[in-house]
Amino acid sequence: MVSARKEKTKNGLAQRASGTLSKQAFVMTVGGLERALLKKYPAADAEAWDRTGLTVGDPTRPIENVAIALDPTVEAVKEAASLKANVLVTHHPVFLEAPATFRPAPSSALVDGAVVWAAVESGVAVMSFHTALDVSQDAARALPGMLNLMLKGIVQPLEASKRKGYGQLCTVRAADAPLTLGQLAARCTSVFGRQPRVWGDFSQELSTVVTCTGSAADLSRACLETGADCLVAGEVKYHDALAASQAGLAVIDLGHDTSEMPLVAVLAAAVEAAGVPKERMAVLDQSANWMYPETTRM
Repeated sequence: MVSARKEKTKNGLAQRASGTLSKQAFVMTVGGLERALLKKYPAADAEAWDRTGLTVGDPTRPIENVAIALDPTVEAVKEAASLKANVLVTHHPVFLEAPATFRPAPSSALVDGAVVWAAVESGVAVMSFHTALDVSQDAARALPGMLNLMLKGIVQPLEASKRKGYGQLCTVRAADAPLTLGQLAARCTSVFGRQPRVWGDFSQELSTVVTCTGSAADLSRACLETGADCLVAGEVKYHDALAASQAGLAVIDLGHDTSEMPLVAVLAAAVEAAGVPKERMAVLDQSANWMYPETTRM
């Protein structure tokens, strides 16, 4: 009897070891994901005015599914909830200045706390990694890689790390030389599917190009100081672009969101690397927020 009992126990253990209990279930809290992403994109790297990490939600709650998007809009929160995601990871933050009012509304343009309200009501935690992602080495490889440029360094590095910062100084690959401004602009149109605004002589040959996702801010002056031929950025103010082009710096203005859409893929890769299975992730498509009239011509 004793040996039979031992054999039964032995068989039972063997069955458990090879059954479903041996497969480790996905267990991660909202706070656990935030800690993993903050390790990759530290709040210390972000601008002082920015919001980094978890803004809305309970860090102790287990993650069900994760949605990733560029912008944390009311619509994005509702779409995340419809996909059974209780976490929304975004590039842009929910707010910079704290909202004064929290009420239901379709947009924060009507009620500044509308996104927060929607997130709490839907049970969706929201965490964002804005300028901390902008200055990261992951982000630095995005535009140069997409435009087939060779990354050489950072134009405006952080004090804490010369490998992080704003503006990627790139050179044209030998196989592409000579590359004109017109050819690079056409490449941008092909890669991003939208026509950029271009400042400069289309026949100008380029050897050094600076790329920048989002707003270029004062980067054009730094480009001139480094002797760069062209600045490819998400957003360049009219007067800055005019002055820069007249000083000899060509400018390709991609559009703020167009230049930052690739960062959503970067965030998705970081979420997966943090331990969230691919089948529990969804990337929200926010590429159709606006359009050119030509695309709707009858």
